[in-house]
Amino acid sequence: MRAVVFERPDRNPASTVIKDVQMPSAGTGQVVVKVAYAGLNYADLMMRTGIYPHPKGYPLVAGLELAGTVTDIGANVIDIAVGDRVTAFSEDAGAFAEYCAVPIERIVRLPDGVAFDVGAAFYVQALTAWNLLHTVSETKLGDTILIHAIGGGVGLYLTQLAKAAGAQVVGTIGTAGKEKRALEFGADLVIDRTDTDFVEATLAFTNGRGVDKVVDSTGATILDKSFETIRQLGHVVSFGEAEGPPLPNLWEQLIKKSLTFTRMHLGHMDFGSETWSKGVETVLSMIMDGTLACPIEGVYELENVNDMFTALASRKLAGKAILKVS
Repeated sequence: MRAVVFERPDRNPASTVIKDVQMPSAGTGQVVVKVAYAGLNYADLMMRTGIYPHPKGYPLVAGLELAGTVTDIGANVIDIAVGDRVTAFSEDAGAFAEYCAVPIERIVRLPDGVAFDVGAAFYVQALTAWNLLHTVSETKLGDTILIHAIGGGVGLYLTQLAKAAGAQVVGTIGTAGKEKRALEFGADLVIDRTDTDFVEATLAFTNGRGVDKVVDSTGATILDKSFETIRQLGHVVSFGEAEGPPLPNLWEQLIKKSLTFTRMHLGHMDFGSETWSKGVETVLSMIMDGTLACPIEGVYELENVNDMFTALASRKLAGKAILKVS
């Protein structure tokens, strides 16, 4: 079968190749999915450049997210059948291929009204956003939340879900133009960090009180400055380090205002829990009734996978890029 393979994590596009690899089989507790579309995430770019915090070996069949049709079922798999339409999170990668084996607990059935392209676009980003807001933290009516990288895929889902919970949303961007869709999705204020001091702007918006929660995927100096924007007893939720790891003064920043700090990775969720099921059900219901938009920014053919990575690395994507596999 054809697959996208990272031969080496050396930042060289020539090391991302399309080649024939061995067809996967369904192991115990797994299903094999014929992939229709696969979703691109920032973690894929990190794996491509060798800086992903959860190390993977190379050569590596790329891709963490997919949608398609079940073609094979392993031992101890119940409640799913060959032919079922599904979306899935494949933490061990392998989604950028014609077939992918995935643990059953990370499979989500797609309702008939949800197309495969949407299925590949929502799983990782929308469910990350839901769990950032409602599992590892609480989001309620009247909260004010600061979301960094609000114009990216997760940021746009965070915006919609936070507004649905009754929160005010302040966001920051690092690329001009990415504020447009966030504002369309309900953000109350979007700040361009390249020409405006986001600390001053956020404090002005909250009349000096500070936000209740910061949701951050940037780390490093942006996260460090964010502590100035948050009220006492506030909460910082981290899910990425696009600029770099948090600075070593993290403990000192937290004790200044008795803040709490959470680092979340989707792969650490309890996929068998009621909380997880509630998130899946809520997100799918909102997609079905149109209250949660899945912003697909571009659809790329397998042969153009390097163009897809170039688009993501440019930081100009305001939404999701997906790969058409079959």
